[in-house]
Amino acid sequence: MTILAIDQGTTSTRALAVNANDHAAITSVSRHKQYYPQSGWVEHNPLEVLANIRTAIDSTNNLSAIGIDNQGESCLAWHADTLEPVSQIIVWQDNRTAAVIERLIKNGVSDEVMNRAGLPLDSYFSASKLAWILNSIPDARQLLNQGKLRLGTTDAYFLDCLAGEYKTDITTASRTSLMNLETGQWDETLCELFGVPISTLPEIVPTTGMLGTVLIGKKRVPITASVVDQQASLYGHGCRQAGDAKITFGTGAFALTVTGHKALRSPEQGLLPTVAWKHAAGDAVYALDGGVYSAGSAIEWARSLRLFEDYSTLNSFKQRAAIDRDLAFVPALSGLACPHWDRRAAGLWVGLSHDTSRSDMMQSILEGVALRTAEVIRAMSSLTEVGDEISIDGGVSVNPYFCQFLADSLEKSVAVKSFSEITAVGTAQLAGADQILDREDDTQTRRYTPSPVRQDRVEKFSEAVARSTEWRDRSQ
Repeated sequence: MTILAIDQGTTSTRALAVNANDHAAITSVSRHKQYYPQSGWVEHNPLEVLANIRTAIDSTNNLSAIGIDNQGESCLAWHADTLEPVSQIIVWQDNRTAAVIERLIKNGVSDEVMNRAGLPLDSYFSASKLAWILNSIPDARQLLNQGKLRLGTTDAYFLDCLAGEYKTDITTASRTSLMNLETGQWDETLCELFGVPISTLPEIVPTTGMLGTVLIGKKRVPITASVVDQQASLYGHGCRQAGDAKITFGTGAFALTVTGHKALRSPEQGLLPTVAWKHAAGDAVYALDGGVYSAGSAIEWARSLRLFEDYSTLNSFKQRAAIDRDLAFVPALSGLACPHWDRRAAGLWVGLSHDTSRSDMMQSILEGVALRTAEVIRAMSSLTEVGDEISIDGGVSVNPYFCQFLADSLEKSVAVKSFSEITAVGTAQLAGADQILDREDDTQTRRYTPSPVRQDRVEKFSEAVARSTEWRDRSQ
């Protein structure tokens, strides 16, 4: 019998099958189109994404269970009866509700949202996106009046379409700004504040358990795990105890540190308490979450500008660190997340001169992503103990220059496992394939030990970040 983990990410849907011998293999990879209809808008076609999930399910025979991880804050609306979407998926990166968020901040409700949801006011989270759908799409308003509207994150849409269950798991619900972090249920005050009718939202359930069944041929296969992709990655890295931490480098960089059965709050540090997972028979486990909006996306942007062609050219550089030569890049292409939470911040190079080369610029981009990530971990370390070694994964984790610079910036060892599908592994484990936790020989893990700290790097980069803040829409 086989457990199938479906990793439904920002750019693709990947399927990992784990058989009875704990052999894990990718069985399907489907990419979906990115839509950018206006500046700051990012969308996916829900039918295309759902079709890719069905392709993932069809890629493996003799399934005993299915686990699905999702994009977290991405959300949409659909018809309760026909399940037809009435909006595109509004992706977590989307910033169309920035003006709404600014208005809410001016109205002085930031503390109320933080106290109840544990989250700052930001268009990153789902609440303002769901309200935008209701206020901007006539079909959604009409369905609301008919009592036929469903609003939710993508996990709820997947479960509804695949299993006929209108549910969302608690990790995903904790990313909406609509769930009360203490009760683990929708908060009426938050729903009223954002203008999202609580009647349109799915039931909040644990991460694991019987979440519904999918009909495959004549057999019904249970869905036994549903979780946010970053929380799945945390689990896949083997993080179980308080202080265990991981960083995933994808489109953005996402750091999580396990804090145990208590949600730690630190609004002054810009850190987010979030639910890491909740087993059906246990209490919720919490984590601290800190993100960098632009990581891999900054590198891809540079490639689109032809600053480099072959990724291998970024593995080493002839000159000493760019930041040590007073060249710094702030990867605020979509603003700054933790610990700044400034959507008006803009990407910035400081220190350009006539002799700056494309190689110098790429070196500074890699360093900028590492230094921004180090800001997040330093913020976490000020609130809770973070282990001496941090496990990382994602695209840029294969780059030795980046990994060594990251270790130096963190002042901690960095561990990179050779098996790249960590998020899918975590989803499979949560779905029931627990034994693949130790599937990899530890000798295959690459480790980078930090060099002596360069405090001047921190100071230089902090100054560069300060210059990037509140740049966009300065007249407003």
